[in-house]
Amino acid sequence: MRAIFWKELGDHFGRRRFGLLLGLVVLGAVWGSVIDLDAVATGGTGFFFLDVFTTTAGVPISLVAFISFFGPVIGIALGFDSINSERTQGTLARVLAQPVYRDAVFNGKFLAALVTLTVVLLSLGMSAVGVTMYRLGIPPQGEEIIRLVGFGGVAIAYLAFWLSLAMTASIFFRSAVASALVSIGVWIAASFFIVLAATTIAERLVPEINTDQDAIDRFNTELWISRASPGELFSEASGILLDPIFGRIVGLLANPDRVEGLQIASPVAASQSLQLVWPHIVVLVGMVAVLLAISYVRFMREEIRA
Repeated sequence: MRAIFWKELGDHFGRRRFGLLLGLVVLGAVWGSVIDLDAVATGGTGFFFLDVFTTTAGVPISLVAFISFFGPVIGIALGFDSINSERTQGTLARVLAQPVYRDAVFNGKFLAALVTLTVVLLSLGMSAVGVTMYRLGIPPQGEEIIRLVGFGGVAIAYLAFWLSLAMTASIFFRSAVASALVSIGVWIAASFFIVLAATTIAERLVPEINTDQDAIDRFNTELWISRASPGELFSEASGILLDPIFGRIVGLLANPDRVEGLQIASPVAASQSLQLVWPHIVVLVGMVAVLLAISYVRFMREEIRA
């Protein structure tokens, strides 16, 4: 598997698509240099290096929104032709004719693409934080570092889902175009249709809001249905980690009996935020495991001929 891993990793960093990955790293530096730090200081949460990822001051969209929307495209681009392209070219049969196990090919391709995504994502975040640190002249605090590390873990799990989805489509469909279209279709459905369905179903189940409890019930119903979308899981987890005030609100909604006597405006501790996002990470990793299991079984049982 080691040879397959290094070969695939070299291909990812050597192909033309590496220009797209390098552009994302440069984008992080540009993002950190063009945001309006004065507006962040006056209207932010007080955590400068966290506000860099959530602010829209001086930029069209926040960096978190950019990762949430374009991250799936990167994951799909790295995996939609990982298997079917070699099957079409006939190189897959030649590789398996050698003393190479099928699971080594599958695992090596997935791990190489996952490492590529991780390197690009970490470089994007570090470049944004580094430029901001240069402009401010101060380093991030320990609280901010913990939250940024947790956000990195959530983002990697989120992109790994789309990578595993693209690899699954690459195994089930012989055409690279078909696998790309199916992956993009699932992305659109998960990003938009599930959210719209969640709103509609919540309004049907709780048609009228007469009390505060009715409003909470409708919100929770819509929230739980929308959590079927990986994008909503990522957005909610990112908000909890990068916005301590939002984390306090989510915690109170999860435990409405504790609202009395608590100040919503007080930020939640980083350890509590990590506890709140832990279920999101587990669900995302579970989705990745299910897709990998399905594609692994299909690939191991598939008949491959020259």
